[in-house]
Formats: sequence, structure tokens, C-alpha cells
Amino acid sequence: MDVVLLSRVQFALTIGFHYIYPPLSIGLGLVLVIMEGLYLKTGLAIYHQLARFWVRIFGLIFAFGVGTGIVMEFQFGTNWAQYARYVGDVFGSPLAAEGIFAFFLESGFLALLLFGWDRISKRMHFFATCMVCLGAHFSAIWIIVANSWMQTPAGYHIVETAIGPRAELTSFWAAVLNPSTLDRLWHTVMGAWQAGAFFVISVGAYYLLRRQHLEFAKTSMRVAFVVAMVASLAQLVSGHDSAVTVAAHQPAKLAAFEGVYETGPRADLTIAGWVDETNRTVRGVKIPDLLSWLVGFDAATVVKGLNEWPESDRPPVQLSFQLYHLMVAIGMTLILLAWGGGLLAWRGWLFERRWLLWIYVFAVLLPQISNQVGWAAAEIGRQPWIVYGLMRTADGVSDNISAGNVLFSLILFTLIYLALLVVFLVLLDQKIKHGPRVEDMPRTGEVVS
Repeated sequence: MDVVLLSRVQFALTIGFHYIYPPLSIGLGLVLVIMEGLYLKTGLAIYHQLARFWVRIFGLIFAFGVGTGIVMEFQFGTNWAQYARYVGDVFGSPLAAEGIFAFFLESGFLALLLFGWDRISKRMHFFATCMVCLGAHFSAIWIIVANSWMQTPAGYHIVETAIGPRAELTSFWAAVLNPSTLDRLWHTVMGAWQAGAFFVISVGAYYLLRRQHLEFAKTSMRVAFVVAMVASLAQLVSGHDSAVTVAAHQPAKLAAFEGVYETGPRADLTIAGWVDETNRTVRGVKIPDLLSWLVGFDAATVVKGLNEWPESDRPPVQLSFQLYHLMVAIGMTLILLAWGGGLLAWRGWLFERRWLLWIYVFAVLLPQISNQVGWAAAEIGRQPWIVYGLMRTADGVSDNISAGNVLFSLILFTLIYLALLVVFLVLLDQKIKHGPRVEDMPRTGEVVS
């Protein structure tokens, strides 16, 4: 088997499994800040109960996120040594910043968040909650910076060394604020907010179906729906901005996403379809001229087609097209679920409709699927480049690694991650079924200070 393909599958497995947890911790961190802030503002015991319960869930998610994230960075040395040598001076900076400015901040205040109840003042505990939430967001910032540099490299020059050319950092801030960073960061964080919000909504719907912890469930859902409503619409805007940036800096990726082969104005937007790669056409439901209009707010905007590039420089079209359209379809569905459910929850009507509650129990899967396929579309759409326009993926693998080595470790990783997923789901199930504890309520006579 091909060592490049196996190495890509292995990295996709490790990062895909890890990526289950950071969006949940980022989104849940924001929900915790809101819940605890409401307790400080109102003094109502229900918000104290909410915060204490969801902090325990957050701790479990954080632990698995840390454990599964360490493995990825080792692969840069084992499977992708040529890539690490070529871009280590640039790529290493945001990774180091993520450890210093994000992980230490988040983990440093985590102990106060988990164990500081009744040991520190409420305002100090709220500050710790804010710092953990901020640390989780900082982590997203630096990882997106590193990945965005691979998509739209900036702030570097190529130098010749005794072992070959390598990228060398010339401007840290130019690399950080490369053309795609802000759009992709906004888009990723909104996806994380939705993941956390729909997780809380799902658990609340589950409690209502079981007729347990009713006030707890309704209040949790109302808070989470506010986050979901804001994030779902912001995700739509950020997705458009990101697509415009892709059109400007990675036009081959946009052409693959939309199945556009011929360059020209009045490009159609395909809602759903199938790419006929042999005949270089797309069969499906299309809206005339809309792609050109969305890219440049003018139907006369020229969109580059895949025929502009030789086949060796094109991404896999069918896979990129389907993943991208699945992400968009889920995003639109989440807008409907967030706003429809939020308005119905505000009126109390949602809580009495069991068939709707079942929908929201399983809706927790949608942000996770959307995050995974969105990441996959972004990475597959960049191919055949590991660093866009600079280094091909095939040139980034280690020289001294065999397909057998990678296959063996891939099988082991798969088995280990399946075991970890089972452990996580069992522990999560136990915590959810146990529900909020008696000690989650503030002591009698306790006042906010």
C-alpha cells in the first residue's frame, strides 16, 4: 500500500477522533460562563445547580481532549519528517504559542473550576470559569493559525540549507494574520459553540423525555438555545466570508467544492448533485448565477474552473464536492433547529412535544458531523498541497518509514481509539443518568458575594 495515503489516513484518524472533544469544550465553556454569570447576577439557585453539573461534564471532556491531542504532534516527526523540516520554523511558532498561552491558561484555572466550589469566593470562581473558557478559545486560535498558514502561507521566505530548502519565518504577525486566519477562526469557533449548545440541549431533552430534573432541563435548554441561535446565524455569515477568501486565494478548492470546470461569469450554485468527472459536468439542483453573485456580489463575477489547472494540481473533485455540500446542508438544518427550537422553548411549547424532544436528543450529532466533514473538505480541497503552492503532500512524508510500519500503527491506533470512545461514552452516560446532585444546590441562606 502507499505510505503517503496510509500516513494521511492515520493523521485523519487521530485528528478526527481528537476533534470530537475541543469543540465541545469550547462551546460548553461559553455555556458555563453564561450559567455562572446568571447565578452571580440573579442569585437564583437553579443557575448554581446548572453550572456545577456541567462543570463535571466539562472536566471529563477536557481530560479526553488532552489525552487524544498529544498523539497528533508526534506524527510530525514520525510520519511527516520532511514536512516538519521544511516548515518547522514557521509551523512550530503557533504550536508553541498554543501550549504557552492556551493550554497553560486553561489547565491552570481548571483546578479552581472543578474543585473551587465553596473554597473560593463566587466571583473568583467565576473568574476561573472565564479563564478556562478563554484558554479553550485561545487553543482554537493558535491551531487555526497553524492550519491557515498551510492554506494561505504568508510571512516567510525560502532559504537554501545543506539539506535542502526550507521555509523561514520573516514576520510572526504576517504569518498569524495570513489571508485565511480570521475567516477560518470565526467559522471554526461558531461550529464549536453549536457543538456545545446542542450537547446541552440534547441532555435537557433527554431529561424531559424521562420526566426527570424538569426545571434543570428546561433552564439548561433555554440558555443553550440562545447560544445556538446566535452561533447558527453567525456560522452562515462566517461560512460565506470563508468561501470568498477561498475564491481569492485557493480558487481550485472552490471550483472543486462547487464542481465548476469552465471559467467564466454567471456561475451557478449547486444545492445538491453529483459530479460526472469523466464528462466534467455536475448533475443536480442549481440556482443560476448565484455562485458568481455570492463571490463578488455581482453575477458578472468570473469564477475560475478546474480546467485552469492540470489534473495533477486538482483536488479530488467528487469527495470535496460532497463533503462541502453535506457541511452546508447540516449548517442550514442547524439554523432551523436552533431558531425553531429556541422560539418554541421560549413559549414552553417545545417541552411538551415528545416527538420534537427526540429530534433534539439526536441533534447533538449534527454539529459533530458538520465539524468533521467541514475539516475534511478543507484539507482534501487543499490537495495535492500540504502547504498550498509550496510543498506537495507526497513530498512531506518521512523518508525512512514503510507502509507496513504505518499500517501496523494505524490498526493499533484504531483499536485504542475505539476503546477510548467506549470508555468516554460509558463515563458520560453515567454522569448524565446520575443527573445533578443535591450538593449542586447552594447552601440554605447562601448569598452571592
